[in-house]
Parts: sequence; structure tokens; C-alpha cells
Amino acid sequence: MTAFQPAAFHRFGDVAVRLSVELGRTEMPLRDVLMLGEGSTVALDRLTDELLDVTANGRVIARGEVVAEKGRFALRIVSLIGEDGQNMPPAADLAAAVAEPAVGAGDAA
Repeated sequence: MTAFQPAAFHRFGDVAVRLSVELGRTEMPLRDVLMLGEGSTVALDRLTDELLDVTANGRVIARGEVVAEKGRFALRIVSLIGEDGQNMPPAADLAAAVAEPAVGAGDAA
């Protein structure tokens, strides 16, 4: 967990959530699918250096890159996705923004 999480989140810490990462997609004629066999290669719609979407219950929550960890595939989270579908600022920037009062806040003339 990151440092910027409301205290109420601790109640949900043991809830299991299924995360999915899609490597890519393609469309091909059924005759080509029927020809697939061991050693066949299927080209996908993603570039090798393109970040992958991490989804929870079908909703994109982060983007990451494939890495190897202890002999297994793993995913390194590169960015978190906010409610608006845009990248969220890094946790350090977000925590600093919350800690700093807004300009002019509390100023009485």
C-alpha cells in the first residue's frame, strides 16, 4: 500500500480482487485459426515497448511493463490511472499536494 490511502481502507485489505493484464489482441479468419499448431506465431496489436493495461473487474487501474521475477513473468507498475482515465501523479507528488494548503486558503483580508 502507498502512503496516501485513507485509514478506512484497512477494512478492505483482505478482499481479493482479480487483476488482469492483456498482452494484446488480433483478429483473424477462422481458417487461419484452424491452421494454428505448435510453433505458430500470432502477431498482436501491441508494440513491444508499449505499456500494458492492468484491469480490475474490467476497469483499467494502472499501466505497466513486463519483467521477469524469480523465473516468472511479472508486471512493474509504471503509472496509476485515476477516475478520469488519465495517469495519476506519482505518490510522492500526490502526498505533497495533499499536505500543502491551497494558495490563498485561510487568508483573511
